Order: sequence, then C-alpha cells, then structure tokens
Amino acid sequence: MPIETYQFAFDRRFVVPLVGLGVRRGNSRVVLTDTQFAVRFGWWQLRSPISNLKDVRITRDYRWFKGIGARGSMVDRGVTFGTNTRAGVCVRFHEPVTALAGDWMLHPAATVTVEDPEGFAEAVRRRIDAVTET
Repeated sequence: MPIETYQFAFDRRFVVPLVGLGVRRGNSRVVLTDTQFAVRFGWWQLRSPISNLKDVRITRDYRWFKGIGARGSMVDRGVTFGTNTRAGVCVRFHEPVTALAGDWMLHPAATVTVEDPEGFAEAVRRRIDAVTET
C-alpha cells in the first residue's frame, strides 16, 4: 500500500488558539505506511505499528472544549488531536500508546480531525484487514 498523508481540517474559528499552542497546517498531519500510523500535531507526536491498530470509527459533533487542541480524557484516557468540532476519526489500539505525557498516561485510542474522515477511516481499515489476513 502507498504512503498516505492526511491533513487536519482546520476550522477558521480555532486557527489563532491552535497557533498559540504551536499547531499549524505545516506541522500537523497523519501519515499511514504499511508498517506505521503516525500523528504529528505541533510538537506532539504519536506513533504506533499498524499491527497495534484494533479498529476505527468516525465520530462527529464535538463540543469545542473537548474537540479542539491536544487533550487527554481522564474518563477513557483517549487522546484527541482536534482542529474542528464537525468530525474526526477515532483509532483504537490493542496496546495503549504514548502521546501527551510520556508513560504517565497511556492512550487506548486517538481521535484525529482530518480533512477526509471517510477516506482516512477506510485506509486504516484496509491496513487492519491486511494485518489480520497475514
């Protein structure tokens, strides 16, 4: 499978606060390869082998204070890298990963608000299926 890069969908209303956090179009993206899922969101990063991806689903309609910026949930420990409140993709992992605070909080899932949630979700599904078939 080819390397696929997905850009974040920035809502104009949140560009200034995100830039204040160091998050810009030029330093934020999600990359899928045959072997790795990688998120760069300003200075935050998340990496996981494709074999660690468990499932994926599209989520929608977030409250701004839960969907914008880099944040970890104290309820389910998921991490969000959010640039809009409309839609994102939640990727769940077999083994939790690091993203925000090193090993202090391991994340069982990550939500990313990419420009093409449907295309991204399908690309993740194809990679999960490819690992499952081998």
